[in-house]
Amino acid sequence: MGFLLLLPFFLIRFLLLSRLDQQALGRAAHFAPMPKTEKGFYWLYQVTNIMIFILILVLPIKRSPSSIYYMGLLIYLFGLLALTASIISFASCDNTGFNCSGVYRFSRNPMYAAYFIFFIGCAMLLHSWLLLAVVLLFQLAAHRIILAEENWCIQRFGSKYLDYMKKVRRYF
Repeated sequence: MGFLLLLPFFLIRFLLLSRLDQQALGRAAHFAPMPKTEKGFYWLYQVTNIMIFILILVLPIKRSPSSIYYMGLLIYLFGLLALTASIISFASCDNTGFNCSGVYRFSRNPMYAAYFIFFIGCAMLLHSWLLLAVVLLFQLAAHRIILAEENWCIQRFGSKYLDYMKKVRRYF
């Protein structure tokens, strides 16, 4: 039954994004070049991503009147809301691909932040310590990917991105 948690995620991440801007799908799938010493984090990101989806698919939702369940539900719903807002903002960048509007005024990486929030909510709804551990590893790897993306953005957008970095936090 945990697979039901993923349906809204995929609808927002892929269907909504493709409806808003078909080219945004390609931009969202782009990974910035990483130094060879950092490639292990790319693979850790991919493996933990697969593990997260498999665990969510096979684990049952633990519907019990507990504080963990209700807190998990709130975090899960907030993650979906944050993902929706970041997808809408991501689809409306300027002609160079630079975006500092919408939720990008508050976070340089709102999609990654939304993924983390969403997956933490899933781990709580599924009462899975294993899923929580995998999500934390996923976020560690995502952080290293974000650092590579920031370097790529500095090279691509120059002082415009450096100014943006001074004004807007990486996550929250």
